[in-house]
Formats: sequence, C-alpha cells, structure tokens
Amino acid sequence: MASDASNIGASYLSLVAALRTISLDTVTETVRDLCIEVTHQITPEMERGFQQAKASETSETGREILSILLENADLARKEMIPLCQDTGVTVVFVELGEEVKFDRPGLTEAIAEGVRRGYKEGYMRASMVADPLRRKNTGDNTPPMVHLELVPGERFTLMVGAKGTGSENRSAMKMLTPAEGVEGVKRFVLKTVANAGPDACPPFVVGVGIGGNFEHSTYLAKRAVYRDLGSHHSDPFYADLERDLHESINALGIGPQGMGGRTTALAVHVETAPCHIGALPVAVNIDCHSHRSKRVAL
Repeated sequence: MASDASNIGASYLSLVAALRTISLDTVTETVRDLCIEVTHQITPEMERGFQQAKASETSETGREILSILLENADLARKEMIPLCQDTGVTVVFVELGEEVKFDRPGLTEAIAEGVRRGYKEGYMRASMVADPLRRKNTGDNTPPMVHLELVPGERFTLMVGAKGTGSENRSAMKMLTPAEGVEGVKRFVLKTVANAGPDACPPFVVGVGIGGNFEHSTYLAKRAVYRDLGSHHSDPFYADLERDLHESINALGIGPQGMGGRTTALAVHVETAPCHIGALPVAVNIDCHSHRSKRVAL
C-alpha cells in the first residue's frame, strides 16, 4: 500500500510539473493595460461598423452623429482620453485551461489589482460602490465582475470590458413560457430595445441569452455582447434569428443617439443553453456605442 501511495504521489507531482505555469504578475499587468486601452480606444471592428453604418444611414442627422462618434474615437485615441466619462464596471471573462497553473494562489486578487492600477494610472473615473445601499465608493473601480470558465488544454485568455451604466440600466430579463416560443423571444427583445431608446446611447450592440435558468440567461446575454462584433451563431437557426432581430431593431427608427434613423444596433448576438421543460428564460444585455472590450491570450 505504501508503494502504491508513493507511486500515486509521484504521478501527481509529475502531472503538476507538466502543467503550464503563468505568472500572476503578468495577469495583473495585462489587466491593467487592457483597462486603459479599452476605455481609450475603440476596436478596428467597431470603427468599421461606424463607417459602414454611416454609408448606409438614410438620416442626415444620423450620419452627422456617426461622424461625431468617429471624431470622438479619433480624438480619444490621439489624446489618450476616455471615450466616455463613464468608464464603467470592469467585466472580465477568463478562459482557464485545465492544464494551466499559476505561480502562486490568488487569481481573482491579481485581476482586481490590475483593475486598481489601470484605473489609477489611467486617471479614469472610479464608479464602484462597496455596498449597493450605503453607496460608499471604493475609490479604485474594484471589485471587477469576474466570470471564470474551465476549458481543455493550456489555453488562458482574458477578455476585459468596460460596461457603462446607461446601457446596463436598460438591460432586462424575463421568464417566458415555452408556449411563447421564438415569437415571444422576439417581442421581448424588441420591447426591451424600444424601452431603452436613447438612454442606452445607440448605435449599440445587443446581446441575447436564451435558455439556462434565471441567472444563467443573463450570463449568456453578457457573454453574447462581447462576442466578436458581427459574428454569427454557429447554428443556422439562431444565426437567422440574429439577422431577423437586427433588421427589426433597426426598423424601430431610434437611430444614432436616439435622433432617428436606421442605425440603432450595429450587431445582435445570441447565445443559448439547454433549459428546463417548463421554462424559457430570455435576457437582453445592451452595450453602448463605445462597446469597450478586448481579448488577449497569455
């Protein structure tokens, strides 16, 4: 028995030694850099989205607003100033490979330290309060909202987003009945976007989470928001639903900054999960025109 235990212990140590090791200092530095970058620079995909929307927008006012948004993005990039005064809640999606280990304990603390440094060194507004009712500001935009997903292999990716409250406040979730089906989903999404109107700072990106349960549907919607801009669901059925919702949202006529036009949403992304036979959870997460996020692999 002692020999067997010794062999098991040796095998375990050999396995641990073979795991890829990542420095938590590197995680902190990466999060710090991403916090500063995403709040100051829109992605090339977003810039192309604005340009394409401007070319197809039928409203003169809408085209002018899109031009202003592009000018704002250019100025923020050149002068290294935030795209918006609301530098948001820091949202971090982590994909952690099962064959990865860290040089010491404390992944979430390392991420939080990166946020703390990023917002301090980038001179960005601290927007987090330590308690939802007593409202004392933490002073450094911590804690971040961290979502951890275990994945196979040695992959370790970080997606850092800055989520402003204007669009977040207009997001919504509803437990539909299964009988309401796809048409019920469409009605809820369109109603949520129509109610958001100019308050969510269009043109925005709309994330829709369908399935799971009460809390998981909202996670799906947030994850959908941060998918690559304009990418489509791998299932053709849901890819068609994304296109249908996109067209229907733009037909609402809300337009850039709510001033009218056909460019209300730059993209609609749908994410799905299995759910209970008696439920149809749906969540809608809206992100404003800044759509601040970036993903890196370490």
